[in-house]
Amino acid sequence: MLTIQEISDRIEINDLLIRYCTAVDRHDWDVFDEIFTEDCLIDYTAMGGSRGGLEETKAFLREVMPSFVAHQHLIANSDIRLTGDTATGRTMCHNPMVSGTRDGGAHVWFCGLWYRDELVRTPDGWRISERIEEKSYFHNLPEDFEMPVK
Repeated sequence: MLTIQEISDRIEINDLLIRYCTAVDRHDWDVFDEIFTEDCLIDYTAMGGSRGGLEETKAFLREVMPSFVAHQHLIANSDIRLTGDTATGRTMCHNPMVSGTRDGGAHVWFCGLWYRDELVRTPDGWRISERIEEKSYFHNLPEDFEMPVK
């Protein structure tokens, strides 16, 4: 049986994971300061992106994400393991992306991945201290697609 603290922790962590997706889809990079620890590691290399700390990741996303016409980050199936003031998580993400075509049209493609997270309770609530993307698939990826910036 879960304790009230464990229930609260799971809800707070779930809200944190949703806040991340919302921030990415809104291009609200300043919210990352409330999601990640200052000394975090964020590794997007499995899906063709950057690896670095908070500021490097925000700079990468500021440059890359406007290249896409549209996108949604949809998460599900979070396997959260609590150990006091720390936790680990593995969360599924389905990410439809839309990129422009040379003729002015749009090309829809899909990314499937898991976010592997290390989390820590801070005085300001739960934060992600490490996020590593684990690739599952790309579907309908444009043949000439390259990440705009690495």
